[in-house]
Amino acid sequence: MLQVNLGACSLLLLLLAPATSAGDYPPTAKGLSYDFYRRNCPKAETVGCDASVLLARTATEASELDAPPNETIRPSALMAVAQLRALLDNACGGAVVSCADILTLAARDSVRLVGGPEYKVPLGRRDGAAAIATRERVVAAFPLPSSNVTTLLAAVAKIGLDATDLVALSGAHTLGVSRCISFDDRLFPERDPAMDTLFAAHLKLSCPAKNTTNTTAIDVRTPNAFDNKYYVDLLNRQGLFTSDQVLFSDGRTRGLVAKFAVDQKAFFRRFSFSMVKMSQIQVLTGVQGEIRANCSVRNAGGAT
Repeated sequence: MLQVNLGACSLLLLLLAPATSAGDYPPTAKGLSYDFYRRNCPKAETVGCDASVLLARTATEASELDAPPNETIRPSALMAVAQLRALLDNACGGAVVSCADILTLAARDSVRLVGGPEYKVPLGRRDGAAAIATRERVVAAFPLPSSNVTTLLAAVAKIGLDATDLVALSGAHTLGVSRCISFDDRLFPERDPAMDTLFAAHLKLSCPAKNTTNTTAIDVRTPNAFDNKYYVDLLNRQGLFTSDQVLFSDGRTRGLVAKFAVDQKAFFRRFSFSMVKMSQIQVLTGVQGEIRANCSVRNAGGAT
């Protein structure tokens, strides 16, 4: 989702009008605002969570990038963030916009550039400065791809999200790829009966038994477009992960999956709401944290 065309991003944002009214957004977290950079970096949005996922490993500490859920983040995505950092520094005179806000804006714009909804995000996040971007923390926080709905709901509830947020945000799986090892338990030694037979046969061609390196698209129908076809996949028993397919097999979430499968506008509205809601979870603001000069490393000497 972070593979953005930097030139197209600026042009697109100049042409776009707000997609939704203020009432369609969740409450704004203290310290964030929709015009945070209006005075000190007015070009922030036309150029363009605590950004811990961007931190590189060190000699003594494994990073968040080493965690299984993040192993398929593409190098080009991290490069795009670094390019945005450089562009913003040039436009605003130094590290004014945080890496966390860059990541938030890049995610928003990437969704729009591949056909998804346009939405506004409150800004003003600071980057994490403490040693919190650990592999162990991510593994503990992320439910496994084999999780059932009870486990998924418990995980999102811990960070203030609900069943509707879960189903809407899962729609991000309309894009991206997964390593075969993340779901091969559904193929071998026997096919998961919840998986469509022809879909399983297709997957076995790209994901032979015991393969640890191959990848495949998560959304079989439109892997390069942001739309509601992920939910259509689930209706046809073609969800890649168990944690995807159970959203349709469990009564607590089935109705939302069915609704989003036939109403893309409803999906886009709720995805926008839930993305803004999620982007404000445990944010650092004010004098907390730092604004990293280099998004992949913490500032030397605790500089802000």
